Amino acid sequence: MGAEGGGGGTITADVVTLMEKVKFYTSLCLGTTAIISVFAFLFLVPFVVDPAIKAIMADYDPNPVTCIAVSHTYAEGLRNCSWSSCREGCTTAALRCHQILVNYTRVPFSEWGNRSTENVAWDVGDTKFYVNSEGCGYPPRVNCSEFAKEYGYKNLMKPFPCYYSRTYPEKVVERYSWKENLKHLILSFIVPNILFGVSIGVLSYWYCPSCNRVCNKRTYVDKYPTKEDENEDDDDYYEEEEY
Repeated sequence: MGAEGGGGGTITADVVTLMEKVKFYTSLCLGTTAIISVFAFLFLVPFVVDPAIKAIMADYDPNPVTCIAVSHTYAEGLRNCSWSSCREGCTTAALRCHQILVNYTRVPFSEWGNRSTENVAWDVGDTKFYVNSEGCGYPPRVNCSEFAKEYGYKNLMKPFPCYYSRTYPEKVVERYSWKENLKHLILSFIVPNILFGVSIGVLSYWYCPSCNRVCNKRTYVDKYPTKEDENEDDDDYYEEEEY
């Protein structure tokens, strides 16, 4: 009997030790996840959240209208690159830049067909053309050389679809998607914050004594028995005495 009891105690101790190890490594993963979530959100604010909010504020027409590029200038140097239609990288100043100016009409590109660009009453003329709402991005999504080849050089005066801002009519971009913009904005808010909240919540429940007291607190009624409970206990006691 003694040997059996000793063996059971050893098994119980091993289980407790294993659970402590699992809790430790789980806590380590949760803490790392919480820290990464904070830095991920801070990283997403300037690169995803802020551009998405600006795009929403600009209120781009979701249906592409008709544009033609009327001017393309390639420049080098900070003095000559006061603005750029396309920049590969959003955190550094452009030392080389493509500056493309366009005319656009609010006629949908799907209805343009084979019309001539001569004698067209353009709604806005000689306005700056950007690759997206920020005018910058990172490869492979943004390739400024290909962008310039597609809209500049030999392709001047050729109609193409573009998106204009209804808030700032002088701003025109190559690509825009309301659904994609909203999706990126929602994911940038939800994913890091949910991961952070879950991680901190579990860690607080495990290691914060006050949280345990709040979660496991007993009400006054549960803590102190009522007179009816005391009378029932007395009846049970007297019945046991009689037996």
